[in-house]
Amino acid sequence: MTAPFFMINKKLPDVYISAHNFKVKVKIMKVNNIKMREIIDEMKKAVVGKDEVLEKILMAVLAGGHILIDDIPGVGKTTISRTLAKVLGLSQKRIQFTPDILPSDITGFSMYDKKTGEFHYMPGAAMTNILLADEINRTSPRTQSALLEVMEEGTVTVDSVTRRVPEPFITIATQNPLGFAGTQELPESQIDRFLIKLTLGYPSISEEIEILKGTYNDTEEQLKGILTVRELLELQQETKKIHVDDSIYEYIAKLAKATRESKYISLGVSPRGSIALINMAKARAMFFARSYVQPGDVLSSIQSVFSHRLLINGKAGLEHLSTEIILNKIVQAIPLPQITEQDK
Repeated sequence: MTAPFFMINKKLPDVYISAHNFKVKVKIMKVNNIKMREIIDEMKKAVVGKDEVLEKILMAVLAGGHILIDDIPGVGKTTISRTLAKVLGLSQKRIQFTPDILPSDITGFSMYDKKTGEFHYMPGAAMTNILLADEINRTSPRTQSALLEVMEEGTVTVDSVTRRVPEPFITIATQNPLGFAGTQELPESQIDRFLIKLTLGYPSISEEIEILKGTYNDTEEQLKGILTVRELLELQQETKKIHVDDSIYEYIAKLAKATRESKYISLGVSPRGSIALINMAKARAMFFARSYVQPGDVLSSIQSVFSHRLLINGKAGLEHLSTEIILNKIVQAIPLPQITEQDK
């Protein structure tokens, strides 16, 4: 009987690893999956009834992406950010955006020291692992651009000196979809920098009763760290190595093309959006202890990755079609790729 094998690279079909190495890899993936479940279970001690949201946020972290939460105040956005930082062993800062917040509040600034006669760098809010940017649409475009530059480059520049922000660096930005007074909506080119967009929604009656009773009031302080920074960085590197079959690449390219050609969409998904979907699908595969991407990983991620990248037109409004419905129509029109055992 031939020993089982695992294809490392489909472009090099003759390169295989031994059955022993394959078993070792499977064991490592299972250990990682246990860690993922431990992280979610620990976060659930402080966050009520948001299991799917917590999973997607953790997947976005594995993919090294930034998160936009579009929801009303008071549904737990800050709690999720603090909880995530504590469980992952990361530093966290929060900045409440208002019209008078300056770019230097994010990047930092130089302060003159009279004793030494020198300028010293004073770190801004970006010098952390997880930055909660609360109500990002309430600050000026200049400040928004400063934050989005840090998100893209992973550096801040003050007085011609460039400094790297800590790794990993993850921004969780929030905006209120209902409050428009005094807001500066993020342009499409900037909102595209967020890997995913999520909504939390209201709790159910039973969940709200638990909140009212104060069941979760003191749990946040008692949360334990599941990962170290080093372990998280290693997981992010492993996520990048998840295998993606050519048929999956083709499927995502067809989905992106369909958004650009839809009669209901005036601005379709850019190649950056396609890359984001690949990265999120890889992270989902890692979360569920698989070394390869399945079509289901793409389907489960497409709404959160594509929705904020699309600009629907007046025809969609006349027919009462939301972005979610349009995306569902596109998904239904394109056949799923078939992944064989050899493709995994």
